[in-house]
Amino acid sequence: MNNLINTIQEIPKDKKVIVFDLDGTLAESKVNIDEEMGALLGRLLVDHNVAIISGAGLEQIVSQLPEDISKNENLLLLPLDGGSFYVYKNNEWEEVYSRNLTDDEKKKIFEAFENVFKDIGYVQPSKTYGEIIEDRGGQITFSALGQHAPLEQKEKWAEENKNVCFEIASKLRGYLPNMEAEVAGLTSIDVTQKGIDKKFGIEQIIKYLNVSGAGVIFLGDSLGFGGNDYPALEAGIACYQVKSVQDTKEVIEFLLG
Repeated sequence: MNNLINTIQEIPKDKKVIVFDLDGTLAESKVNIDEEMGALLGRLLVDHNVAIISGAGLEQIVSQLPEDISKNENLLLLPLDGGSFYVYKNNEWEEVYSRNLTDDEKKKIFEAFENVFKDIGYVQPSKTYGEIIEDRGGQITFSALGQHAPLEQKEKWAEENKNVCFEIASKLRGYLPNMEAEVAGLTSIDVTQKGIDKKFGIEQIIKYLNVSGAGVIFLGDSLGFGGNDYPALEAGIACYQVKSVQDTKEVIEFLLG
């Protein structure tokens, strides 16, 4: 797509709304944003709106933020891949909207996972860390090693089981034609209502801030076709794929000029 920017030097510096993926972009998977990144975000928030769209829930996102930027009125948080939207006002995170799954939708999703596991002969790892399939209200998330698995274990599992999550997600779509099922991160799959993805979230940011899409840029680490950031490209805004957290820092430094 022609809205995908190829080099840092091509990124326009006039963007006033900077939208970030979280894991793999601002921080490693479920790891706190480091001090250097926090300082860069703090500088960016002085005269930009910064939004974070993640498959994680609100609590998880806030827990990864440095305290000095987690209460900034220029910061917008969109958990559950845009399924909910929060802004910081009156000393608390206020909900702009939340698109929760119905009980019937949740039942169908859990049944679909069971059917897919049988279809492909999926065997759960012997050692897991927390819930494998978590109900996040607006999203059901499968994590192969559990919701609290250490990063090094997730990296090892992802290396040894390269196509498993993609196979599960593909088969889930067959059972759930009216829902989204996307690989998210190293070991996870997010299932949401149809149309709830980063494209939807970006459209809500543009509407909420009453800005043109021309003033918005998205940074993420998985913008390839089928990646969980790909819907951001479909929103028609400028997008740049980062290769690492360090790469994101370099982009922010470039934007700050």
